[in-house]
Amino acid sequence: MSCYKGLLVLTATVAFSACSGDSKSASSGTPAGTGDIVQINGMGATFPNPIYSKWFTEYNRLHPNIQINYQSQGSGAGIRGLSSKTVFFGASDQPMNEEQLKSAGGPVLHLPTVMGAVVPVYNLPGVSQELKFSGPVLADVVLGKVTKWNDPALVKLNQGVNLPDTPITFVHRSDGSGTTFIWLDFLGKVSPALKQKVGANSSVSWPVGVGGKGNEGVAGLVTQTPGSLGYVELIYALQNKIAYGAVQNSGGAFVKPTIESVTAAAEAAASNMPEDFRVSITNPPGASSYPIASFTWILMYENADDKQKARVMVDFMKWALTDGQQPARELGYAPLPKNVVDMEMKALSRIQVQ
Repeated sequence: MSCYKGLLVLTATVAFSACSGDSKSASSGTPAGTGDIVQINGMGATFPNPIYSKWFTEYNRLHPNIQINYQSQGSGAGIRGLSSKTVFFGASDQPMNEEQLKSAGGPVLHLPTVMGAVVPVYNLPGVSQELKFSGPVLADVVLGKVTKWNDPALVKLNQGVNLPDTPITFVHRSDGSGTTFIWLDFLGKVSPALKQKVGANSSVSWPVGVGGKGNEGVAGLVTQTPGSLGYVELIYALQNKIAYGAVQNSGGAFVKPTIESVTAAAEAAASNMPEDFRVSITNPPGASSYPIASFTWILMYENADDKQKARVMVDFMKWALTDGQQPARELGYAPLPKNVVDMEMKALSRIQVQ
């Protein structure tokens, strides 16, 4: 667990260096142009912030001439920041919808970077056993139908566990969040009532609960609130040492999130990946698949105004999709399947750099 320490105390803005210029892969060590310092700003999802922070630091070490600042403010902020051109790139765990794409003012490329899992986290003093959850029961917690830890539905899933007569405090995101979308995308597939009343989006009207900003905020509230249950990206549970449960998948198995179970969830989607890379992998088939998993995307204009920044980001993405995949496992993410990487390498040619 020690390898996770300190990850979440990274500042929201991470500076790193690279050399600007031609379209050769950054991993080649080839400087990218004039050597002048170029600053690139991005914002978006908190879900991939730990891996992005590590990437930016390592890329800084390799290429000392470009400053890229990433603000971890949620997927909604990433989409808005890109569309308003207040940042050069956005980051989101939820693909842009058709309306957002139309209002963006130009073609936007979705580039998957890694895959990760969203986990149900809880704070239940006196219970040391690992709990099991099903999608319908989690949906009923969100809807306010399951309100205590010793509800018969939870007791049935966790036979042999002495669940207390403690009220459940549901903790959700207060900001526009791709993590929320992943969570609700899964729950909406297994609970028609939740799909109808809450829907699946990055921002929704919650029937019950208290909100925290970012994965960090939800993790903090769960840690501070006995009896609470929330959802965060896996690394935030690991880093904060919060208990998280196994979730029943479409095959009926209770599965904990691991690199292997997230990869299993992605296999079917990866083999039929659409050309625009916008795909959902929640609640997939397969006995070993973890059901609340997703790709996360960097969003870039295909024809950005600043061609120098476009060249730099293409160079960075080539590095991130190759050498950059290596540290993903140690941070709780699953590396991209090779066929997805191959598709993305071809797609990067659509970004105009001249």
